[in-house]
Amino acid sequence: MTESGNVTTDVDSLRSEIRDKSVRVIDVRREDDYKKDHISTAVNLPLANLLSDDSPERVVKLVNSMGIDDETRVVVYDDTFGALASRVAWTLEYLGHSDVSLLETTYSNWKSLGLESDSQTPEVQSKEHSVKLQPDILATSDYLETAKQRDDVILIDNRERLNFLEQHIPGAISLPYRTLASNDKILRPKEDMKRLLDNRGVTGDSEIITYCGSVGTLSGLAYYALKTAGLPNAKLYVRSFKEWKSLQKPTVKQEDANYWDLSAE
Repeated sequence: MTESGNVTTDVDSLRSEIRDKSVRVIDVRREDDYKKDHISTAVNLPLANLLSDDSPERVVKLVNSMGIDDETRVVVYDDTFGALASRVAWTLEYLGHSDVSLLETTYSNWKSLGLESDSQTPEVQSKEHSVKLQPDILATSDYLETAKQRDDVILIDNRERLNFLEQHIPGAISLPYRTLASNDKILRPKEDMKRLLDNRGVTGDSEIITYCGSVGTLSGLAYYALKTAGLPNAKLYVRSFKEWKSLQKPTVKQEDANYWDLSAE
């Protein structure tokens, strides 16, 4: 997360940082989309490329090739309500990069505002980034299995509500990713987010673990939503429900499907 504590970067700030050449912008859309047009000066790191091997050894090579060292300010964006960008930003954070944030809006919205974009691939000088892994923001299946028994741990399922009703990790509460955004922003404002989380009992000093369907994109967005609300003790179960099921760990079904109606949010 950025040193100033901001999870997201607003449009005007990013525009001035691009002009000052004080930021590395990462576009995580597919290469074909990036080549058509993108935010000026942005480099391309398609999420699928990252996920093909997200070991720290490979991630640091990707980071170096994008001209990012330990001091580089980084802003990540996508066109998928912030979920893909979140997964990339979290990976940089896990590597030990502190100054990374999400663009507050999607690329489509950036374009609809008529802001600077082009189809040029920038020439980038390779840099050297250190590796200082941050295991405290990562949850593995083994960690989760013991942690979820503790009273001070909250487990959040960020998939669609119907997926949660069908099957989820025991003890999880449902917070569908669609509830996290507001208007044209990928995340609600701080006070609004706090209210949403308060309503779900997600407060205080608890350790909060987020998960989604498979690769930690929707739950990556939730990880940053928690940070937005000032809840710093968050972990991402990156391999998520897909791995949990493949390991044949216990799951439960929601018996009373009408226990609350999230569509009213």
